[in-house]
Amino acid sequence: MSAVAERLPKLEASVERAVQAVKADAGASPVLAAVVKELEKKLGKARPMIQSGDAAKIRDAVIEVEQAADSAKAAAEADSGVKEETRTAIIGAHDRVCLLKATVCAI
Repeated sequence: MSAVAERLPKLEASVERAVQAVKADAGASPVLAAVVKELEKKLGKARPMIQSGDAAKIRDAVIEVEQAADSAKAAAEADSGVKEETRTAIIGAHDRVCLLKATVCAI
């Protein structure tokens, strides 16, 4: 199993925490909810590519997930109604994606 694939379960758990936090946060905007849902969708789409072992596919998949994570982080920082715990969960997911990208860049 590649180092990237080994990090995948923790990333998935982190994104799931962010999704659940947004769902539970009545102050989270619909825009924030949509952006976080898109992050979850992109990660799901990336999973088979990451598990493929193909370096080019992995790199492309991680970049796509990173772009969605960047959007989620920006939306969380801009949403004045969101709880701090929700913002922290989203930023935590973003940071995990950055760690995954660092692993990909080291390959």
